[in-house]
Amino acid sequence: MSRILFAEDTEDLNRAVTAVLTHEGHDVTSVLDGNAASDALLSSSFDVVILDVMMPGKDGLEVLRDMRAQGNVTPVIMLTAKVEVDDRVAGLEAGADDYLPKPFAMKELLARIRSLARRNTDYGVGNVTFSDFTLVAESLELACSNSVRLSRAEYDLLKTLALNPGRAMDADVLLSRVWEGEEDADKSTVELYIRYLRGKLDAVSSNVTIAEVDGGWVLQEAR
Repeated sequence: MSRILFAEDTEDLNRAVTAVLTHEGHDVTSVLDGNAASDALLSSSFDVVILDVMMPGKDGLEVLRDMRAQGNVTPVIMLTAKVEVDDRVAGLEAGADDYLPKPFAMKELLARIRSLARRNTDYGVGNVTFSDFTLVAESLELACSNSVRLSRAEYDLLKTLALNPGRAMDADVLLSRVWEGEEDADKSTVELYIRYLRGKLDAVSSNVTIAEVDGGWVLQEAR
């Protein structure tokens, strides 16, 4: 059972999803606007947060940015009718861990929740260091000369690469390690996150880069 905050302003959809999640055994707090979502995040703790992008009051991105600014690293799934790459990037850059376009199948949402809740229990088992950077498990930070927060998918991806030094990991392997059970994840998803991580390694002034070798990706130190 997971404690879930579900913020969706369409009342029929809110009731329907809440009913299914509750039937599946989850403890659901459902709200209809962004301000109520922010209030709930301040007063309670959750295992997974589901935010609609377009809501009255604060929109989903504002709620997400606020919770990350407060140090809240609870995994977040963004729901939106928008499917353009730029819209996905905006959510991921704000700190989202996953992104599900509307209309969505409940089976898919349930799989995403299980995946994020499972990953959430895996953190805190120890930091990972590679060359000059450290992955901080508790806060999901990439630390070097300074630090930046990673989404859970970014953390999982960089951790997988760091724990396999010298081995070029192809898209199929990375999809199975990081996006297991997520049917819409494909090679382009991996490529998108590799691009994010390259930018974040630059942002912390690491001398490590993600190189493409033999159709896969591997961490290399700059020469």
